[in-house]
Amino acid sequence: MLGDDAELTAAVRAAQDGDETAFRTVYRAVHPRLLGYVRTLVGDPDAEDVASEAWLQIARDLERFSGDADRFRGWAARIARNRALDHIRMRGRRPVIGGDETELTARAAESDTAGEAIEALATDSALSLIARLPQDQAEAVVLRVVVGLDAKTAAETLGKRAGAVRTAAHRGLKRLAELLAEDPESADGLGTLPAQREPRGRAVTSATVTHTRSRTQKDM
Repeated sequence: MLGDDAELTAAVRAAQDGDETAFRTVYRAVHPRLLGYVRTLVGDPDAEDVASEAWLQIARDLERFSGDADRFRGWAARIARNRALDHIRMRGRRPVIGGDETELTARAAESDTAGEAIEALATDSALSLIARLPQDQAEAVVLRVVVGLDAKTAAETLGKRAGAVRTAAHRGLKRLAELLAEDPESADGLGTLPAQREPRGRAVTSATVTHTRSRTQKDM
């Protein structure tokens, strides 16, 4: 992940001008966390295929995108979410949504323990813990903490109010802290992002995506 959002913003703009090296930079910066989000929606076996479909759409539509690094992450997350929901519908399964969204309108109480889970959220082990949360909380946590969206952008991605997303993320973090306290061994090695996996099956690499994008531009 790029440490400097200005770098990601510059890379996105260069990629829009056809710079394939810049597109690969964008892909490497965003893909690991976007893949983590997709896993919370469709599960691990199908996540890489769905993420690949999302990147193909991102490559096709990139010229129409407008905004900075934060907006790009939100835009990419919306595309990934739509592809994941399409995947779920095709297989006749629905995401398990926990609770009624109307329950999320109240202001969350402060918690000293929720922050303890934040450092553990970007790895495979942490994502398996997140999968134990209600779906609304899982999505809010991943979008806010793993993907790095602010509450407004996360809310736009989910089609909810920013306050509802903040509350869902807070409740999810609090529950994660409780899960970690119950099983401290599950927190071992949860401080960093996992190494990016080699795509399988229909999954594509950044080079494949940029090749597709170049062909799409020529066809336009």
